[in-house]
Formats: sequence, structure tokens, C-alpha cells
Amino acid sequence: MDDFAIDEKSGVPVWVQLRNRLLYLITSGHYRVGDQLPTVHKMAVLLKINYNTVNKVYQGLERDGLIVSKRGQGTFVTEPTDQGTGRPTSTVDLITDEYLARMRDLGLVAADIELMVKSRLEKEGKR
Repeated sequence: MDDFAIDEKSGVPVWVQLRNRLLYLITSGHYRVGDQLPTVHKMAVLLKINYNTVNKVYQGLERDGLIVSKRGQGTFVTEPTDQGTGRPTSTVDLITDEYLARMRDLGLVAADIELMVKSRLEKEGKR
């Protein structure tokens, strides 16, 4: 379990750090198809983070077709599905998809999200 660490001072949200680390470990071959991941509870305790944060990351990775949860057995790395399904293929895609999903969960529509991103980019350009 030395493969995981959270940097509280990095400014990167905990869920993004965990998602990126798991994504790297899966795509790099550290975890192979069929390998079992630590349980949500075990990961939360190990990293001293909220159970729901770990659960949301696992759900996102499962939605992206990288892992599969089997009730009563655990969570396993799965065989990648057909790329034509629209499954994100990079960390940037995964983060963007997660951002969009969270914004929609807040009730924002595409036009609102677009305006918010444009506004933030304009502020960044003035720095």
C-alpha cells in the first residue's frame, strides 16, 4: 500500500490526487487486469480521507470502464472496453469528464459551464 499518498499542501483536490494515482497504476501495468484494488474502507483509512471521497473515485473509474465492483468480492481492474464507446483515454479527459459531471450535479447547464470556464480563463490570463 506504499503506492498511495495524499499531499494535503499541493492544492490539488484529494479526489483528483487519488484518481490520478489509481489511473496511473492501472494504465502503467502496476495493476493488471484481474488484480484486486484495496477496499474503499481500507483506502480511506490508509489515506486518512473520507470514505465517500474514495467511493466517488472508485465509482468514476468504474463508470470509465477501468475497474469493476463485484458485490461481496471486491473491486478489480477490468479489461478495457472498445475505445468507440466514448470512454476517456487520458487523465485530462477523465478530469474534464469528472468536472462536467460535478457541475451538472450542481444544476448547471452547458452554457453556464462554458461561461464559468471562459471567465476563469480570462482571470488566469490577467495574472
